[in-house]
Amino acid sequence: MAMTIVYAVGNNLYVNITNKCPCSCTFCIRQNSDGAYGSDSLWLEHEPEAEEVIEALEKADYKKYDEIIYCGFGEPTERLDCLKKTAAYIKENSDKKIRLNTNGLGDLIHGKSTACELEGIIDTVSISLNAGTMEEYIKVTRPKFGDKSYEAMQKFAADCKKYVNNVVFTVVDVIGEDEISAAQAIADKLGITLRVRKYEG
Repeated sequence: MAMTIVYAVGNNLYVNITNKCPCSCTFCIRQNSDGAYGSDSLWLEHEPEAEEVIEALEKADYKKYDEIIYCGFGEPTERLDCLKKTAAYIKENSDKKIRLNTNGLGDLIHGKSTACELEGIIDTVSISLNAGTMEEYIKVTRPKFGDKSYEAMQKFAADCKKYVNNVVFTVVDVIGEDEISAAQAIADKLGITLRVRKYEG
């Protein structure tokens, strides 16, 4: 069976370029599923090269979709070069909007500031804030980088505002009203919209 590099959800096309992730979130869909939104398995046999991703995009007729979203079973910024090459290809050949769904830890993954590398190729960055306090964030996200992850994620979000038109934080609705309120306070402080999304377990 061919591995799932792209999959459609309604009028959007999702791009799955890696299974690597520095987090092990307690609520992550891959803890209890092989796919998302009715897709085939999102576990990749290998990390696809940019050319494989472009081929998959073309085969799926990506131009017919409203938005192209980098979001699969891993953290897309783990494959920053692949992300950049394929997103640039989409931009050079269409007027499609591109969104990056990320945990915001790209700077720690690569040991450098990465937001500037998204300029001109990403229209929306959606960052998983996950919690309103560092303690709760570490508890539910379980990042391999430890306590510094929470601050690094927020710095990445603030940096993205300089290079990307639309930056959003997200939390899932199961974290509770107190945490959602605390998350809203962080979002307000940084001037970033907070979206509370329904937990898909």
